[in-house]
Amino acid sequence: MECPPVTVERWEGLECAAQLDVVLPMYKEIWVEPPYCEGVKEIAEFLDRFAQEVFLPRARLVITRCGDVPIGYAFGYPLPPDTGWWKAMDEETTPEFTAETGERTLGIVELAVRTKWRRQGIAALMHAHLLEGLGVERVTLAMRPEAEAAPAHAAYAAWGYRQVGHWRPAEEEAVSHIMLLTLPVAVPRADR
Repeated sequence: MECPPVTVERWEGLECAAQLDVVLPMYKEIWVEPPYCEGVKEIAEFLDRFAQEVFLPRARLVITRCGDVPIGYAFGYPLPPDTGWWKAMDEETTPEFTAETGERTLGIVELAVRTKWRRQGIAALMHAHLLEGLGVERVTLAMRPEAEAAPAHAAYAAWGYRQVGHWRPAEEEAVSHIMLLTLPVAVPRADR
């Protein structure tokens, strides 16, 4: 059976919270797979984190559907000035690199596609809708280095991301690669 056209929906701020009943089943299905192998503890942490992050200015959620079936989601927000995002990196950073304004860097904290719909451009579509109109200079995300994540690494590299460091938010947590995409600078049109 052929999939109807893929649709994209986007919500901002507290509107995102109302979509938890759509996101949570996908989260449970996708993140149980290697290399993540998440269980009850990680699902509870996701719920706590999501409940807090929807209050951040300009938080944004994108959900894709094939007909009525949710097939993927992406969630992120511009990093606030007091963010701890860069502090967990193992590498030395400069104050210029880590300075955040609430408008400079979009942090993508969730980007996931259900297995059956992977490698069909769904993640790229959600990524584009997540960024659309935000006006940020750059985008960052954390991803695991295991072999199972190789397709995601390849996609991010194709989109222009580069690895800028390693991240271990807590001693008992796995190491992730910190990826960064610097967006093109918008050049004003000459006729304006």
